[in-house]
Amino acid sequence: MKLQRKNMLRASALGALVVSGALVLTACGSDDNTKTADGTAKPSAAAGDIKCDDAKGKLLASGSSAQKNAIELWIKNYMAACSGVEVNYKSSSSGEGIVAFNQGTVGFAGSDSALKPEQVEESKKVCTGGQGINLPMVGGPVALGFNVAGVDKLNLDAATIANIFNDKIKKWDDEAIKKLNPGVTLPSTAIQAFHRSDDSGTTENVTKYLKAAAPDAWPHEAAKKWAAPGGQAASGSAGVAAQVKQVDGAIGYFELSFASSQGIKTVDLNTGAAAPVKATGENASKAIAAAKVAGTGSDLALKLDYTTKAEGAYPLVLVTYEVVCDKGNKPETLSTVKSFLNYTASDAGQKVLLENGYAPIPAEINAKVREVITKLG
Repeated sequence: MKLQRKNMLRASALGALVVSGALVLTACGSDDNTKTADGTAKPSAAAGDIKCDDAKGKLLASGSSAQKNAIELWIKNYMAACSGVEVNYKSSSSGEGIVAFNQGTVGFAGSDSALKPEQVEESKKVCTGGQGINLPMVGGPVALGFNVAGVDKLNLDAATIANIFNDKIKKWDDEAIKKLNPGVTLPSTAIQAFHRSDDSGTTENVTKYLKAAAPDAWPHEAAKKWAAPGGQAASGSAGVAAQVKQVDGAIGYFELSFASSQGIKTVDLNTGAAAPVKATGENASKAIAAAKVAGTGSDLALKLDYTTKAEGAYPLVLVTYEVVCDKGNKPETLSTVKSFLNYTASDAGQKVLLENGYAPIPAEINAKVREVITKLG
């Protein structure tokens, strides 16, 4: 465990090598103990479940920026264990990832929402004899990060969040916010609400939550594209987090690891449970554990309960799917896709999630994911 933590810290310090706008994670460190006697990189302690099999060459993938921090660690561990293999993930958006997948330019895509029927139909053009399917791989809370001078703790409920992002509540000392935060001195600072500018699965999950938990306050349909009036737009989870970090009075939504890595304070959700619920991987897991498989056959799309009032369950969650062909994957990358996804779905791969603010996929569902991966053709 100590060695794993040391390697993770070293990986954060070194960062990623960016090639052609995509992330290529290196496994080399600056200390001699990161290499074997012949100069090759040592695998981290998380590499125990990595089986390289016939993996080879370069695997291109793209999509969800919400899973960026998780997939960076996965790629680092995988490439350290499997020499001669390069996994190249472009962190953009779920929408861009699905477009790339259906154009046949990537081996798999990351998406924070399941494929729509029309996208499945389109995928049949590139999945010869098969179609695109959804494999749930990364779970986690969507944090509502805030930056309000003098305020360190903030409770909000779904209706108040909806009214903030729907441009109905404009000041931080609004009565609706004060009622949820007794004893907290709230300034009259103007609220600066930030949302995603790109088509985003994170946006779709946030709007699904608002539509389900506060239907009277959120009149818009759940969608990848932001529909509410007002607010300011930024590109990607990283872009929204950067704006919240810099702007006094700001609030925005992004995956929890973006808040943790930048020291951004996050909202506790008043769900109707005995106490407001913090955005943590453990609390998100409690909500995701109640998810049901809504897909059929090899498709493992999930139906989440955004209205849960279970104690300690954080309902504003997302699940990132890795989108692949059930049949008809490219022969030149199939072995690498299966090898890499077998690792991400392994016990070691899922453990990486919990250690970095994400939520592992529930064991019963993850067992089905592993079974489907072995049958990919």
